[in-house]
Amino acid sequence: VQLQASGGGLVQVGDSLRLSCTASVRTFSDYAVGWVRQAPGKERELVAAISRAGRRTSYGDSVKGRFTISRDNAKNTVYLEMRSLKPEDTAVYYCAARDRIVTGQLLTTTTQYENWGQGTLVTVSS
Repeated sequence: VQLQASGGGLVQVGDSLRLSCTASVRTFSDYAVGWVRQAPGKERELVAAISRAGRRTSYGDSVKGRFTISRDNAKNTVYLEMRSLKPEDTAVYYCAARDRIVTGQLLTTTTQYENWGQGTLVTVSS
């Protein structure tokens, strides 16, 4: 599967932004998906995960209540709605996916993902 992340950019503190991740695959609903970010000099951090059908989601503590992950399997796309952005949200955001998992399972660590997109840069300016 090939993953294409988009939607990043330069925003101000408190702004909102929506990232998209589009997959080139026949059956996108076979894949659990996550958004992972990496800030300069820091380790990768899983910010949100969504199950194959989209019924279950999980969030990192640093983004709970501000970020929302969702998916549209008919469009082969997963979204990350980001609100109340902070300077510490500045990072390259990657979408990642993996198939061959049970329906409803969430992949909550970065090492569980097998397929990665190229990343999109989000910069939050104060």
